[in-house]
Amino acid sequence: MGAHLGRRYLGDASVEPDPLRMPTYPPDFGFPERKEREMVATQQQMNDAQLVLQQRDYCAHYLIRLLQCKRDSFPNFLACKHEQHDWDYCEHLDYVKRMKEFERERRLLQRKKRREQKEADVASGQGPGKVAL
Repeated sequence: MGAHLGRRYLGDASVEPDPLRMPTYPPDFGFPERKEREMVATQQQMNDAQLVLQQRDYCAHYLIRLLQCKRDSFPNFLACKHEQHDWDYCEHLDYVKRMKEFERERRLLQRKKRREQKEADVASGQGPGKVAL
């Protein structure tokens, strides 16, 4: 996710969302049937598994299964390939969803700026089809 740095410092920073802040648009904006993501693993399950804060994400339930498999089949570390794959795939999908949300936020900010520019042009008498004096 380094492309935003180039656009932020070399381009127009007003249409580039800050990756460290929450999105400014609601998640269901333009998508009335969109559901909010929910955690599958509970807080108690993550505490019991002793997951650190960085591992408590939307894929924590897969990580808990992987750690349990590794504990149950200890010397045979190859027995948990399926659980490892499931966790890696979930992490990948989570990354893709976050990148799509970032891009959606960026495009909505560009749309807002275009609309404000168009309204300012119309207000100053330089709307479409008119010759500027």
